[in-house]
This record gives sequence, structure tokens and C-alpha cells, in this order.
Amino acid sequence: MPGSEKTQSPASPGSLLLTGLAGASLQRLHGVVRPVLVIVPTLGLLAGFAARLAGTGQWSGTIWAVATIPVLGALLIEIVASLRRGDVGLDIVAALSMTGALVFGEHLAAVVVALMYAGGQYLESFAERHANREMTALLSRVPRTAIRHRNGRLEEVGLDAVVPQDRLLVRQGDVVPVDGVVTEGMAVLDQSALTGESVPVQKGVGEPVMSGVTNVGGAFDLSATHRAAESTYAGIIRLIEAAQRSKAPMARMADRFAIWFLLLTIVLAGGAWLWTEDPIRALAVLVIATPCPLILAVPVAIVSGVSRAAKAGVLVKGGKALETLARVRALVIDKTGTLTHGRAELVEIRPLADVHPAEILRLAASLDQASKHVIARALVQEARARGLDLSVPANVEEIPGEGVEGNLDGRHVAVGGVHYVAQRTLGAGQALANGDHPVGAVLVAVAVDGRILGLLVLADRLRLGAAELIEDLRRLGIRRIVLASGDRQEVAEAVTSGLNLDAVHADLTPDSKIGIVQAERRRGPVMMVGDGVNDAPALAAADLGVAMGTKGAAASVEAADVVLLVDQLDRILGAIHTARRSRRIALQSVYAGIGLSAVGMVVAAFGYLTPVQGALIQEAIDVAVILNALRALRG
Repeated sequence: MPGSEKTQSPASPGSLLLTGLAGASLQRLHGVVRPVLVIVPTLGLLAGFAARLAGTGQWSGTIWAVATIPVLGALLIEIVASLRRGDVGLDIVAALSMTGALVFGEHLAAVVVALMYAGGQYLESFAERHANREMTALLSRVPRTAIRHRNGRLEEVGLDAVVPQDRLLVRQGDVVPVDGVVTEGMAVLDQSALTGESVPVQKGVGEPVMSGVTNVGGAFDLSATHRAAESTYAGIIRLIEAAQRSKAPMARMADRFAIWFLLLTIVLAGGAWLWTEDPIRALAVLVIATPCPLILAVPVAIVSGVSRAAKAGVLVKGGKALETLARVRALVIDKTGTLTHGRAELVEIRPLADVHPAEILRLAASLDQASKHVIARALVQEARARGLDLSVPANVEEIPGEGVEGNLDGRHVAVGGVHYVAQRTLGAGQALANGDHPVGAVLVAVAVDGRILGLLVLADRLRLGAAELIEDLRRLGIRRIVLASGDRQEVAEAVTSGLNLDAVHADLTPDSKIGIVQAERRRGPVMMVGDGVNDAPALAAADLGVAMGTKGAAASVEAADVVLLVDQLDRILGAIHTARRSRRIALQSVYAGIGLSAVGMVVAAFGYLTPVQGALIQEAIDVAVILNALRALRG
């Protein structure tokens, strides 16, 4: 069923969704733990000072130590997990400084470092939690149930209960739940989410239908040929999951600084200890070296960038996605729903008689008010947008997927496919066959009282400003831009003929789109833009996947790293600007903060700073770099 319904079976197309729900539960757990880890050292710091003011200063050290231990424990768990993954990060410096401060009785320094670390972790996770909450409103495609014929009645059953040979009813607007063949009725299907074909296709009795496509015509019966877990849509979901597992990891900015700064810290701290045999000097070096310009300034700048992008209608799923967006150098883009609108629109009216073009549209739209066909709705919408006065049809008869006829103002009108209308007129075959038509276009013929009046030509048009968008992307440093479409080669080339593209690939399956993405990766980080289910595996495989969230399939939205919340592709330009500015500001904060920290480390190594003084100086450095990082919130 359409809407927000989701399958319950882990082996069904909803397996990706269940994985997402499990991830959401983990995010909720982090959302509870991380604030607690900030609150505990904050309260402990205040309580310790309060104890001193109350004349019970002997308890201050104990209070600060107790407040440090939960943060240190959580940090050690994360370090162990990171080391098992082969990651070595700056968290080790924070753990060493906290542990050393506790061992040598510098409890105030320990709790200050604990507060700095916990605050940075909370800020870094904030953007990802916010993005995941927004995603729940975008999951809208995966069917959860099916309508099955059983003993002369209709019953609604879960997808897991559907087996081959089951006869299913697919209603208008439903997403086809499993692969099958049409057994009764004419199926008019929107396959754009799977194949990239923007114009609906018709399937008669005995013809195969793929799961994941949408019924835009009348209801029809489907005989299931596969279980849900074996159907086309489930196969694409498995491709998505495989692509996500094989996706090349992009290191966080902070991680790229980690190794050399960690080595510098250990050398200075160890050298000071060996030279002076004073462990407090080594501790002072560790405390001032706790890399809070990375732990705090980078998350602040990145979160600020994510927030600013969201205000512009671009949902960026966390800091790593924003950093990658700032570094992309190649673009792979889908056609249907991205470069084009993904729907058939009226592009031309061709009179074949002495009739005004607007009258041809008015007659067709008036009769089509009685039809639910997607092309009929497009014509009615166009006529109303032009302010045409539509008449009320009577005695309407429709052959689903072929055409409709009826009476309008005392005249008999027929509207539909060329073959349908030609059968109802005299000598119209030759007139309808003449003329060149756009590749991939839909032709709607209009006849009145047995006389052909003209043709309405509909096609999926290129988005306004698409050519300018391509040029703007090149000016931003995107060196290579290629089209990857599941549509026919001649259609893809015709639609994009005026665009400055480096290559046009068409007739692609979901797995072959992954191949295109992987081939382009040698030129630098690859961004993939798409909106259909067939794009989702490539979105997951790309260094950065961008999905059209307003009309895109839930699978593509889930697989993507960035989601455009408005149906405007040019929003990606502003998102790239925001990402690059945020990254630049973060780097400024890092260079300034680490530079000042390095100076402080040298001073501490020579014995001119105590651990507490080092912690306070580091706090001053933190305030400075955080204020600089907050500039990313502004335009």
C-alpha cells in the first residue's frame, strides 16, 4: 500500500528499513547517554567548587574524581571499539590526560578535561541525531501488505504470506508488492523509480510486472510469480546493503590530524618526564595537548554547516557527509526526476484541422476530467493552469490505458492513443502518422464527431536552468559530470543533447550504475544524484549520495548521505558552498588551536605550567576556536 507503510519481514524489501530502525534505536541510546556524560562533569565541577566555598574543600578532589570516572569509562569503551576497527584517534590523548590526572591527584584538571571531551562528543552527535529524526517523515514507499483474492473474497495479508500463484488486487496508487503477471485488466504503471522511464507503460494480460512500480491506472489483478524476498525490489535493497558495506570510508577531518598530533604529544610528554623525572610535567603536557580544537571546534563548525544547509532545504546526514560534500570532484547524475521533472508534461499542441490549439486542449481536458489516468490528470492540470473553461462530460466510456470517449456540449469526443482514436475516425491514420515527434514522447489524439482535430505531445522536459546548473557545478571544481540513466539510450541522448556532459550512459541496471560510480572514483570523491529505487545502490556506493527527497523513493532517500527536501536541484550548489565554507572555518580553528596548544605544550614541558593552569589555558583556546567555528552559521 502507498503512504508510510513498511514491511515487517527482515527478509523482505523492508530489511533496509528494519536496519534503519535498529540504527535509530542505537541513536536514541546515544541521545540519552551523551547528555548524561556532559551533565555529570558539569555538576561535579560546580559541586567541587561549592564544597570549597562551604569550607569542606577536602571533598572537592573526591567529587571531581567521581565526576570524571563515568566519562573516562565511556571513553575507554569507545577507544577499544575503535582499535578493533583499526582506527587510532585523538581520544587516546584525552584518556591519557584524564587517567594521569586521576593517578597523580590533579582532580580539577581531570574533570575539566572530562567536560571538554564529553561536550565535544555531544556536539558531534547532535547533527546526526537531528538528521535521523527528519528521515522518518521521508520513508513512504515500501509496501507492508497486499490485497489477496481468497475463496471469492478479498483479504489484506502481510507480504510474508504472499506465495507464487496467489492472485492479488493492485489498486490505483498502490506500489506493486511482488513480481507477477497481469491476469485481469490493463495495468498502467509508473516505472520511473525502477527503470528511469518517465512515461507510464501499459501491461496487458499475461505480461510481467516488477515489484516496486506504482499503479497509476485502474485496478488490476496480478498473479504472483515470486515471494517478496525474491522479487525485483528486494534484490535492489540487497544491492543497497552490499554497496553500503563496500563503500570506501572517508576519514573525518579530526582523524586525519590524529596520528601526527598523537605522536607529537607522546614525544613531548615522554621527553619531559625522562629529562626531569617529574611526572607532573608530562601530565601538564597531556592536559594542554588534549586536542579540543579538534574535539570541539570541528564539530561546532560542521554542525553549524549542517544546520545552515537544513535551513536551505538540504538535509545533510552528519559531519562526515558535509566534509565529503566539500571535497567532491566528480558527479554521476540520473536523468528522470533529477535533470528532468520525472513526469509527462504538455510540450506541443499540433492542430490537424482548422481549430485553435487551445480548443483542442480544452476538449481533451474536459473529457479527461472523468479519467484517473496519469496523462489525463496532466492535461486537466495544464488546461486549468492556462485558465481554460472546461465543460462537464457525459456518457463517458473508458478503456483503461487506451483512451476515453463521451459527449461534450452535444458533440461526441474521443481522446487517447493514436491507435484508439484512429479506430473512431475516418481517414485519420495518415494524418496521425505524419510529423516528427520528440524521442520518448507520448502522443494523445483528439477527435470530435469522427473528425480528427489534432495531437497533444507530452514529454518529460529538462528542468529549467539545468544547463546553467551544470556550468555552475564545473565552476565549483566538479571536473567530470556524467549521466547514468535506466532509460533508453536514444531518449537519454535526446533529452540531454544541450548539456555539457562528459558522457551519457543509458539502459543501465542498478548494479551497472554502481560500476559507473566506481569507474569515476579514480578522478576523486564521487557524488551521485538520483531519486529512484534503481538509483539507491549507486547512491550507497558513491562517496556522497544525494537524493531528491520530495518525490524520490524511500530506498534512495535512505541510502543517500544528502537529501534535497525541496524539488529544486540547484539547491546542491548552495549546499556545496556551505560545506566548503564550514570546512574552511573548521580548518582555520584547527590550525590556530593546535598551534597555540603546541606552544603551550612546549611551555609546560619546561615546567612553566601546572596541569590546572594548562587546563585553563586550553579552555581559553577552546573558547577562541569555538567562537571562530560559529561563524559557519552565518552566510
